[in-house]
Amino acid sequence: MNTVGIDIGGTKIAGALVSDTGAIIRELRVPTPAQDSDALIQAIIAMVNDLRAGEQVDSVGVAAAGFIDADQSTVVYAPNLSWRNEPLKARLEEKLGLTVVIENDANAAGWAEYRFGAGRGSKHMLMLTVGTGVGGAIVANGQLFRGGFGIGAELGHFRFIPEGKICGCGQKGCLEQYGSGTALLNSAKELIATGDPKGARLKELAELAGELSGTEVYQAIQEGDAASLELLDQLGSNLGIAVASLVAVLDPEVVVIGGGVSAAGELLLAPIRKAYLEHLPAKGFRPELKLVVAELVNDAGVVGAADLAREHSAGR
Repeated sequence: MNTVGIDIGGTKIAGALVSDTGAIIRELRVPTPAQDSDALIQAIIAMVNDLRAGEQVDSVGVAAAGFIDADQSTVVYAPNLSWRNEPLKARLEEKLGLTVVIENDANAAGWAEYRFGAGRGSKHMLMLTVGTGVGGAIVANGQLFRGGFGIGAELGHFRFIPEGKICGCGQKGCLEQYGSGTALLNSAKELIATGDPKGARLKELAELAGELSGTEVYQAIQEGDAASLELLDQLGSNLGIAVASLVAVLDPEVVVIGGGVSAAGELLLAPIRKAYLEHLPAKGFRPELKLVVAELVNDAGVVGAADLAREHSAGR
């Protein structure tokens, strides 16, 4: 039976009718009314009703960035939305008359890659989503890891540099401040601010655009700008060091790198692999995992959310 997957982002809501093979049958996207909880609920309900029109659907999976409780019913905290202890499952089920499963967005994306994408065929997978922040998902022995309170696998917020840069979570030195797309953009802006001639191309692109954004940094990388490639290499090295530490704890068979920055492909993977191998405990005496780019990219959230709802309905 087909299921509906919804992926709620800070700027847009993506939704899809998804088959049991992970194929998208129908999809929609609308802007997110991020600061109006009631309007957001209504937008989700309207999207689900549009997607399930004429179809037999018995469940809906909803992925959202933030902390989801262990019962997968309440959004405890969503940093980019107005939700604080929002009983999302109950509110949606009341209006839709369908079973609703709530999941963290990175978990949903990771599950999609495990089931249908770059992690398929493995039993133990780690995913890092490298975008505005750093998200994470862990699949252990075929099961999505959520932790005792439902908010595990927040891999962007393990301490990377003691007393390092302040993070949005309130702590200092989190991986997110050194391994995200935002970190890459900040490094590019800092280079321009120094007046170093190496940053000339980045400065030129910033002036043309009016302000430097990730789009301009990615353009410079694609052009082969030496300074931008050096910044990407440092970002990849930071992620590789983090992967080596995570591997020591989790021992996955495959690590999947997703998120917007993963569009750089091998330019990002190469420094990750290099740093991972340099910092791997007992190097040479343990199997080396596969490190690959995510395959489902922007569809991972809706596909994963839909499949998790299907699994829940089947009692798995």
